[in-house]
Amino acid sequence: MLRWLLLGIICVGSPLSVQAQTREEKVLSDRERVLAEGFWLYNDLQAGVREARRTGKPLLVTLRCIPCEECVKLDEELMENDPELRRLLEQFVRVRIVSTNGLDLSIFQFDTDQSFTVFMLDADLNIYGRYGTRSSRTEWIDDVSIEGLAAALEGALELHENPGEYRRGIQDKRGPEPEFARPELYPSLNGRQTNLLFQRDVVKNCIHCHQIGDAQRDHARSEQRPFSEPELFPYPHPKVVGLVIDPATRGTIKEVTEDSLAQFAGFQAGDEILSMNGQPILSIADMQWVLHHSDSEDEVEFVVERDGIETELTLDLPEGWKQAGDISWRVSTWNLRRMVTGGLVLKTAEDSVRRQNRVDPDSMAIVVEYVGQYGQHAAGKNAGFQKGDLIVAFDGRKDLLRETDLISYALRELAGEERVSVTIMRDGREMELELPLQR
Repeated sequence: MLRWLLLGIICVGSPLSVQAQTREEKVLSDRERVLAEGFWLYNDLQAGVREARRTGKPLLVTLRCIPCEECVKLDEELMENDPELRRLLEQFVRVRIVSTNGLDLSIFQFDTDQSFTVFMLDADLNIYGRYGTRSSRTEWIDDVSIEGLAAALEGALELHENPGEYRRGIQDKRGPEPEFARPELYPSLNGRQTNLLFQRDVVKNCIHCHQIGDAQRDHARSEQRPFSEPELFPYPHPKVVGLVIDPATRGTIKEVTEDSLAQFAGFQAGDEILSMNGQPILSIADMQWVLHHSDSEDEVEFVVERDGIETELTLDLPEGWKQAGDISWRVSTWNLRRMVTGGLVLKTAEDSVRRQNRVDPDSMAIVVEYVGQYGQHAAGKNAGFQKGDLIVAFDGRKDLLRETDLISYALRELAGEERVSVTIMRDGREMELELPLQR
């Protein structure tokens, strides 16, 4: 039976603890506790590198904002108290990063919508693998587990003992040079005080993981250029191509979705994915890294172990395959809604709503589920939209079936536009409204 990670626990604890401490006090008390226990090096990557060179151990770097006000998390205390995981952790130099201020983005490239990310590296900061995945805002049970993390750590230790065999694949786990070398160099994050982070105004100056992704997209929007697929659909989950991975393993296929790209490529349940494009696979996050860097139309070469025999498979990715992913669960989508829907949160209508409004089964029918009330997130409200409105056309398009499709279309095809015409149904009547497209 899997010893699942703590799920659904809010990082800040009980309502009493929220009242007892300010957010800044929580950060500083957490820092004091971690420093006193001494199991993790706290927010000091260079100290970790020096220790890894001195001891010959690999590095384990965790990225997790403190306190996490919204997202569930993989709890370090649970990690440390699991005997097998503790044994594996002790074989690494452990560094816990709680703020991305000053983070080298040429090395630490990851899905910024995660609330907990693990990097396994050598002392020269070559990446063995990544860990940390989610495909839902609140549910983690299909993506992470103590067993899965343990398997990834074991894989990293194996690579550390014999890196030569996979040197080319390990090199490919580091991405191209980023547009900005550090988070605080992005225009929207400029002015954050990195050197004074734990001396004053911790909350004001701390740069959270998700704010890096927001800054990247804000920069693209400010330049009025169309968003790229990787910007809108980052780190595609293997489910997008039909691979359901057992979260207690490095990469064993639990299920292959019927009529999916993976099924057409010949994958089978029980296959263990060993490598993708020559890169050793330690986790779902490693798979996402390869998929993220695959083109809109591409081929990915897999080596899988099936019944004890290594087999090569090729996954053909048709043009636009990334757009099958759903971005509505992502924290970053809140900022995209500001840009496109003026703070409206949208949901695909149920069949009963379609029938009630006489909308064809294959046509657009998206319900306004929530209307923002403040600042730029109130632009939809100010434009006349109401909760319960049914959107049946957007810029004349009736084939945008999901909120994800609508946001993607606006940010890729309407980059230079200031307003867009939206057709809605309200109380059985069709109406035309104009929605501002914000920078």
